[in-house]
Amino acid sequence: MTENGPEGELTLRTLAMPRDVNVNGDIFGGWVLSQMDIAAGIVAGARARGRVATVAVDAMKFIRPVRVGDVLCIYVRVARIGRTSMGLEIEAWVLRDRHGAREKVTEALFTFVAIDDNGKPRVVPAAA
Repeated sequence: MTENGPEGELTLRTLAMPRDVNVNGDIFGGWVLSQMDIAAGIVAGARARGRVATVAVDAMKFIRPVRVGDVLCIYVRVARIGRTSMGLEIEAWVLRDRHGAREKVTEALFTFVAIDDNGKPRVVPAAA
């Protein structure tokens, strides 16, 4: 993960809205985390070709606040593939006030497990 520019695939873009603020007037960290989980789930599900579940969020680092009116851009990179799990590096960047400077605001490592219809771990298929 780097500060020079986003790494990974741009997976999700959304606008930070007034309903998502915390008591300080910045966007609530849990909202940012949920957007990161949605983006990571999209990539993990595509790679696993089916259902996945988030099992861990490691090294979560809030670098800068997200503000109302910022465009939140989530970048995802598959960092490792195991037998039933995968690690994804997630970076959250913003465009300040919808068009301003791009700044990295958050990063984390998410672990997903591929699951079957009964919620049991299954093998992650080989890359196509």
